Amino acid sequence: MQRITRELILSSTLALLIPSAAFAGAVGGAASQPAASTISINSVWVVLAGALVFLMQAGFAMLETGMSRSKNAVNIMMKNYMDLCVGSLLFWLLGYGLMFGLNPTGWIGTDHFAPSYGGDWDFTLLFFHIMFASTAATIVSGAMAERTNYLSYLFGAIGITAVIYPVLGSWIWNSNGWLKQMGFIDFAGSTVVHSLGGWCALAGVMLLGPRLGRFSGTGTIHNIPGHNVGMLGLGGFILWFGWFGFNAGSTLEASTNIGLIVLNTQLSGAAGAISALLISVILRKPILISSAVNGSIAGLVAITAGCATMDVPYAVLTGFIGGIISVLGVLLLEKVRIDDVVGAISVHGFAGVWGTLAAGIFLKGNLFNGDQIIVQLIGISATFIWVFFAALIMYGLIKITFGLRVSTMHEQRGLDITEHGEIAYPEFTHNAAYKTEHLPHLQKL
Repeated sequence: MQRITRELILSSTLALLIPSAAFAGAVGGAASQPAASTISINSVWVVLAGALVFLMQAGFAMLETGMSRSKNAVNIMMKNYMDLCVGSLLFWLLGYGLMFGLNPTGWIGTDHFAPSYGGDWDFTLLFFHIMFASTAATIVSGAMAERTNYLSYLFGAIGITAVIYPVLGSWIWNSNGWLKQMGFIDFAGSTVVHSLGGWCALAGVMLLGPRLGRFSGTGTIHNIPGHNVGMLGLGGFILWFGWFGFNAGSTLEASTNIGLIVLNTQLSGAAGAISALLISVILRKPILISSAVNGSIAGLVAITAGCATMDVPYAVLTGFIGGIISVLGVLLLEKVRIDDVVGAISVHGFAGVWGTLAAGIFLKGNLFNGDQIIVQLIGISATFIWVFFAALIMYGLIKITFGLRVSTMHEQRGLDITEHGEIAYPEFTHNAAYKTEHLPHLQKL
């Protein structure tokens, strides 16, 4: 009886252990190939994040259109649509190699031009960075709105995505870049993307000059309101939504610190909007939706450099100061008679500088380190010198050869009709505002 009992216990134990061992073997087999599964998960995350950054193009288009006059709505949409297209192709053709190719000098990449072969992960990275390059180019659109020759604008977008942006990116994001080797911190692009866009915009508007009627000969500043605040507000929401992919996607992996990154991003954007309204009240300025939206975007720009390396309270402070900068920067530019239609120079250029500096000041575990702050200042200065003067030369050559600004008559009529031959709101405007003798197809509307 005891022998039968022992045999039953032994057989029962084996029956339990055999399936357990088989399951353990299956788990062990899956664990023995972590690289493939990890790359798959990371690829899904980075592609999704890249798609969110793509959506930011729509946000910029809506925000800029809403802040411009209705007679230029088609032109704004066309600029944002086509700079994405030309930027994608030129960054694939030339920019990616300059930025991420073999970089023995620390200054510029020398291979990987027009890549057509490689691993799946290589194509994932290329897709993601195409979206960043296009974002850098489209920042310029709003600042130069309502008086820029359309084809000349696209030539500028080509120069930014093919040369200006990739060269700066090779310094900071290429593993052998000279600023990268110094320890410069710009996690997701306060400098590489946003300050770059702001400084290109500054060069462009300086050569363009202000819109007709923006500043009087006596020094009076005339506000030229946009035509659709609803579109402006919705554009701000879309940009904010896309920013989660912009910042968190820069991990380039589905890592556990994504939560901190998106939280810092959210709180910094919120703090920027609040501080923009507070400083408007203190200065006795109107509480405008444009100020609130630009304040939130300035907060998002500011946190982009340090979103992964900053504790939450410092992220809030960074965004709060960014929002103040967005308001004061616009007032400063108006004082020196620089006409930036959407405030891009202040929001992206000035707030990007602050955010990059803040990433060094508030570096987690190494707060207020003087050496790190000096490195950040070197990177900020080098960026301005390269980007501003390269853009100034580029737009100067475009101005001499193709013409940068449209004629006075075309600016008065609106760029929709003169540059594109169509109107955004034909049922409301073409009879009242336009003579269509030179555009006979509009007579049928």
